[in-house]
Amino acid sequence: MKAERVYETRNLKPVGTKNALDLENELAWFQSMLVLRGKITFEESAKESQLMELVLPDLSGSKSSYAQLIRKYQMGMEERLMMILALIPHIKPASLDILHIKNQSFDTPFTEFGGVKAEKHKGFLPTGETAVFLLAGTNIQRRFEVMERFRQNHFLFEDKILSLDKALPGEPYLSGQLRISAEYLLLLTTGEKYRPDFDLNFPAKRITTPQQWEDLILSKTVLDGVSEINNWLKFGKILKNQFEFGKKIKEGFRVLFTGPPGTGKTLTASLLGKSCNMDVYRVDLSMVVSKYIGETEKNLSGVFDMAESKGWILFFDEADALFGKRSQTSDSHDRYANQEVSYLLQRIEDFDGLVILCTNFKNNIDEAFFRRFQLVLDFNVPDFSQRLLFWETAITREFEYEEDVDLGELAEAYELTGASIINVLHFCMLKCLERKNRKIAKEDILSGVRVEKIKQGKSILH
Repeated sequence: MKAERVYETRNLKPVGTKNALDLENELAWFQSMLVLRGKITFEESAKESQLMELVLPDLSGSKSSYAQLIRKYQMGMEERLMMILALIPHIKPASLDILHIKNQSFDTPFTEFGGVKAEKHKGFLPTGETAVFLLAGTNIQRRFEVMERFRQNHFLFEDKILSLDKALPGEPYLSGQLRISAEYLLLLTTGEKYRPDFDLNFPAKRITTPQQWEDLILSKTVLDGVSEINNWLKFGKILKNQFEFGKKIKEGFRVLFTGPPGTGKTLTASLLGKSCNMDVYRVDLSMVVSKYIGETEKNLSGVFDMAESKGWILFFDEADALFGKRSQTSDSHDRYANQEVSYLLQRIEDFDGLVILCTNFKNNIDEAFFRRFQLVLDFNVPDFSQRLLFWETAITREFEYEEDVDLGELAEAYELTGASIINVLHFCMLKCLERKNRKIAKEDILSGVRVEKIKQGKSILH
């Protein structure tokens, strides 16, 4: 067992190791507090004042994520107890086993302890009531003071560090389970950054790219717009929060990308995230929209709730699935569709980060929505000079064109997007490898172009 533990420690990131050491000390403090609460409330062998005399672990010199978070918010005893209480089921669930004890007078669990039962987990899952009991015992005035920590404007809940499950109708609101968010659970244990995966509760996928800005060929107008977005990512919040002009502008930045597939919309979003070290999450609105009442809003809410205050870029693809032109409202289905649009618009306007909506067909978007965006960028099919640049730069040094290949002629003859040119070259390079050489032949290029045109429902003649 010892060898196994050494192996695990060696493979844990340094921040995770520091978190583990600090959490061990915090757990020891919590255990002392738990025992003391029992002595005060049930044995009456200790005084309430002794609770405040328990010395919190000194984390002032620690570089762990846990210590840094406590220092950032200047957390006191109440906040630290709530934090460690929410963490315990994940890091040392046996620490709460004592709270399974029953009230012998009634043969039922102690009401004061709170707690909920899980379907598979056999340990004690703390609720808001658990935290209030440990901090206040039976003192009603002190209970009221502690309850203030559970308001939604308290930083623990406002910044999505903790959450309290909504109680069932008619039940006390502190009966909901006290949870730590997935983001902070990861940060305070392994020290890693939380990056959720696509699932039914989070219909978004993180997108990245190995490419650089020089791989993106766009018109000057679009490049100017991209520069404006980049400036907002770097300085937008400074302007909003540190200058008087910030009172005149809304939170966040909203952009609409329009243009046919393959013109660089997704790549631009990915590069914006890469250049500013921000995660980009792609949401396909055509997959999020549901025919069932309430499901679309629920799906969208999951994305926005998760993204709040995380510094993510949200990239909504197939925007015309919701923002398409609508006829006059004639039935309940139309009214509900408009309600979905209103909900998305409201969440977009409330979001404090960058939101990019993307559509292949600008004409499909209702004109009434355009005023909602600070910027609309049209990604058009590349012109001759841009296509020529694509043909010249997309090829890598491992391959070369045969002498009879005229790139100017190709750029003039075929109106292809950058993505289509990449596909043609991909086709050609596989042919090269089949022939065991590295020279791209003209006939392979023409065959690759034909394949691309067929995919687009077009044809070419030679």
